[in-house]
Amino acid sequence: MEAPGLPTVIIPIHNAPDELNACLASLLRNTPPETEILLLDDASDDPLIWPLLRHWLGEAGPAWRLEVLARNIGFVGTVNHGMEMTQGDVVLLNSDTVLTAGWLQGMHHCLASDAAIATVTPWTNNGEIVSLPAFCCSNPLPANVEEVARIIADTGGANYPEIPTAVGFCVAISRAAINQLGLFDQELFGLGYGEENDFCMRARKAGWKNVLCDNVYVGHVGGSSFAPRGLGPDAHSMKKLVSRHPEYLELIQGFISADPLSSRRKELVTALQRAGVIESGLA
Repeated sequence: MEAPGLPTVIIPIHNAPDELNACLASLLRNTPPETEILLLDDASDDPLIWPLLRHWLGEAGPAWRLEVLARNIGFVGTVNHGMEMTQGDVVLLNSDTVLTAGWLQGMHHCLASDAAIATVTPWTNNGEIVSLPAFCCSNPLPANVEEVARIIADTGGANYPEIPTAVGFCVAISRAAINQLGLFDQELFGLGYGEENDFCMRARKAGWKNVLCDNVYVGHVGGSSFAPRGLGPDAHSMKKLVSRHPEYLELIQGFISADPLSSRRKELVTALQRAGVIESGLA
């Protein structure tokens, strides 16, 4: 049964046991215990995965569920399966993320703040347009992710600025948006790359918003299991995306050039530098 109010967290898994272990440890530590957690193993063939999952399921209790897929179907099919298994809002979470105190409550509050919001993405170290401290860079995972998140949560007020697309390492999706727009397009995007960008473009065209939850931070190692998500699909998948949304590249390039997140990002980076959490000169 889904936790009242909070989204179901869906984690697609394929190998990468070290990153998965860190993710699940941080998830258990920083997520309300009544939250439904849906672990979907996409036919991992690393022998370390099953004992690791069995350990964390034992630690977590009945709110965590595991389903092991009989064959590998890729990221798109796995998360679509998870969204079909649930009825409320969801958070799609990569297995190489590191969660922080209040992360889910913050994203839920953002999603609930406006009925027109389809997707919510937090700040991270490695997430293209939502990266800190350097914009559109794969910044290293901070030594103290929790302290970075605490300072960001305590600095300034949340504005929930609109962004052109979610970044798929950690994205909350409104069930109302799913019901109207449908799931990710597995037929077009196959095993993955570009499917969340397509969903967000469809959302924009239907009058929905994609926003940044600018008071929440989630760490992201990147490239550990299903390969990097977000704004960097390969040329073939980008061609598929642009064939459906010819304006996509211009939209993204325009956002990067204008950099409307600049003032908020600088505010947060300055606070992090003053606290000695990150080095100076990294903004």
